[in-house]
Amino acid sequence: MGEQVKSEMNIAVVQAYVELGDPDANLKRMLDLMEKAASAEEKPDVIVLPEMWNTGYALDRIRDIADPEGRRLPEQLSAFARSHGIQVVGGSIAENIGGQIYNSMYVFGRNGEQLAKYSKIHLFRLMDEEKHLQAGEQVVSFELEGITAGASICYDIRFPELSRTLALAGAQVLFVPAQWPHPRLHHWRTLLMARAIENQMYVVACNRVGTSGDTDFFGHSMIIDPWGEIVAEGGEEEVILTGKIDRALPGEVRQRIPVFEDRRPRLYF
Repeated sequence: MGEQVKSEMNIAVVQAYVELGDPDANLKRMLDLMEKAASAEEKPDVIVLPEMWNTGYALDRIRDIADPEGRRLPEQLSAFARSHGIQVVGGSIAENIGGQIYNSMYVFGRNGEQLAKYSKIHLFRLMDEEKHLQAGEQVVSFELEGITAGASICYDIRFPELSRTLALAGAQVLFVPAQWPHPRLHHWRTLLMARAIENQMYVVACNRVGTSGDTDFFGHSMIIDPWGEIVAEGGEEEVILTGKIDRALPGEVRQRIPVFEDRRPRLYF
């Protein structure tokens, strides 16, 4: 008999400070925080990290400090997942693939196996991403022990087409690593709750904290359920935010209010 799948999944969201342009310091910080999360009395099933945690938005020198060929940091995350028996949604890292810089999320299973890779498809012009980064070209979903999950990074949540596409493909939870700054806290909270409500899915969002140059990042990482209710929310300090996902709830909500059955896509496009 295999191990019985738990009805709930424990999530630990690592809301961390990111040192601008210092991959070594950021890796040490992130691994220390992940160790702290893993040692909690109630061990997490999944650890989630923020966006671009290896470099921050040091775009003026990103080509020199991005992870070469996406090898070093994914290997570190894989080793952590394997040694602790915890699934890792690795936020996103800046990586240099054949001379092209991508903002990419890696996901690993409990045995360290790579479950998914997603490169951010919407580049944020207000931070000059389109001048330095290459956009991804694939929508990505993956399985976490029977739960279908979708990948989204920061600016992606302003595009409801992406989360709806993932939901139609079966996603029950949307993971959103971010570096979302002041003064747009209201946008952040509203968009995340909207994505949860309209798609009847969990949203797990991990934002960074601290100041980088003249930009302040407010944290407020969130776990939101398919009704749009906040399961957990961080403040503006570094914290490991924890909460639970009920495997059955997305299906129950979708039965209660049959949004997907009542869609009329032939009138939309």
